[in-house]
Amino acid sequence: METVNGEWIMKCCDPDDPERLRTPQELTALVHKLGFLPLFSGEIPGFSVEERTAADAWWTGDERTDPWEWRKLLAEDDGIAYGKFFDKKAGFVSKEWFPVLANFRREGYDFDALYDDGLVSRRAKKLMDALAPGEDMRGLSLLTPVLRDRAGFGPGGEKNFSGVLTELQMRTYLLMGSFRQRTNKKGEGFGWHIAVMETPETKWGYDAVAAGYAEDPERSRERVFRQVRTCFPGASDRAVRKLLDRKRP
Repeated sequence: METVNGEWIMKCCDPDDPERLRTPQELTALVHKLGFLPLFSGEIPGFSVEERTAADAWWTGDERTDPWEWRKLLAEDDGIAYGKFFDKKAGFVSKEWFPVLANFRREGYDFDALYDDGLVSRRAKKLMDALAPGEDMRGLSLLTPVLRDRAGFGPGGEKNFSGVLTELQMRTYLLMGSFRQRTNKKGEGFGWHIAVMETPETKWGYDAVAAGYAEDPERSRERVFRQVRTCFPGASDRAVRKLLDRKRP
């Protein structure tokens, strides 16, 4: 999306475009083909779900045709990770490529080692502790408001919950594993669907996520960049760095 005269404008494709995505199955196949796919448009033309879907398909509430609903389906897909992985914005990463991205973004660190070396904040540690991974490295899956309160970010507590949550996703320590409604005392759902946060290790297991640790993180970075450039050869170096590096160029 882009802002024109203070209004958000979608960069969607023509409804008759032969490459238009029409189903969640087509989107799933594209994520596996590319490895990486932001939800909304950025500076690399064509590199988003937005640019491959029709404008009138969005926010209809029909999960068969609405890309906004598809994100909920793909978040639960065992072969795909969904989270704020691209310049602090949401998108998809295939299971095949996630360990490579994680090794690059984590710089070879598990979270506890990162914290012990003073490379991440105490607030981030509180969020990760609230998800409580066990010996098998699998932890809890918590609705975002529940995670906020358990980690001490509620009223009168720690500040910048959204910022820290985004930082942990950009570092690939967290993802959105599903979307659920809150429930009342009768167990009935109500309100908007809210992201359920979890670690990639909870989704896939420690060994699957750490599979890239044997590689030098800079080598992993080069592989991620090369994959995107191969799929989008017209992308500028600056645009690729902005989208894929954890810190902006």
